[in-house]
Amino acid sequence: MRAVVVRQCGGPEALVLEEMPDPVAGPGQVLIKVMVAGITFVETQVRAGRGPRPAELPAILGNGVAGTVLATGEGVDPALVGTQVVSTLGGYGGYAELAVAGAGDLIPIPESLSPEVAVALLADGRTAVGLATAAAPRPGEWVLVEAAGGGVGSLLVQLARDAGARVVGAASSAAKRDLAAGLGAELTVDYTDPGWTELVRAATGGLDVVFDGVGGETGAVAQGLLKDGGRISVYGMAGGPMTTPDPRVTAVAWPATDMRDLARQALTLAAAGRLRPTIGATFPLESAAAAHAAIEARGVTGKTLLRI
Repeated sequence: MRAVVVRQCGGPEALVLEEMPDPVAGPGQVLIKVMVAGITFVETQVRAGRGPRPAELPAILGNGVAGTVLATGEGVDPALVGTQVVSTLGGYGGYAELAVAGAGDLIPIPESLSPEVAVALLADGRTAVGLATAAAPRPGEWVLVEAAGGGVGSLLVQLARDAGARVVGAASSAAKRDLAAGLGAELTVDYTDPGWTELVRAATGGLDVVFDGVGGETGAVAQGLLKDGGRISVYGMAGGPMTTPDPRVTAVAWPATDMRDLARQALTLAAAGRLRPTIGATFPLESAAAAHAAIEARGVTGKTLLRI
């Protein structure tokens, strides 16, 4: 099979297309013919050697895939062969033509959804649904979504609006702010502009909820916009260290819910027309390096995918 391999951490050029042995489904596993693989920001950090955990090299990155079940291992129902599914892979193996997944991790793709939409919702959808469930925005509340033009952020804008909240979408480019506005953000701001906090405070009088996926200075100043007792959901550090919640606000904890159930909820919402991922760019497998470079340059909105 063809696969994109990292043999030494570095820039996007560290992603190299190679011929690799075909994987085989073991007990409790299935072999998937990959149609689409998702790319996450964390994977760009892992490739660069800055991930939360060191990668065991050589490595095939990619945690989320959509495709067709080709074969089943021992103890797995052979009737799954031919089923279109979306699945996590335990962190690695997705940037390839074939991938092995645990049978218990498979989620059938609803007939009304494409593989691209399904894989775009797998990681980002379950994250956004989990965050929104825990923070529980209420009708009329003011909610700030950082990185509102990103994969998770664009979904949080929709979920907050669906709950009846008033949304401020913070993003670093005009295109991303336009996207957030189109998805329901009542106000959009450029968080690279030093005066953005004053705009938010003047418009809202103080925030009720902050979804902090950026961290660093952005997360710190966003937290300062919360009313006393307001809720902050810290889930990312794209712009610096994780934000430490202030004692005067409420730090939202992740819900005690199965991750697969959250992903299924996201797919169900999408099938019902209540949630749609923004797919900013799709690259062929051999252009994985270009995909990573685009993400790191903040040159795409929404989700970036590899089409196999």
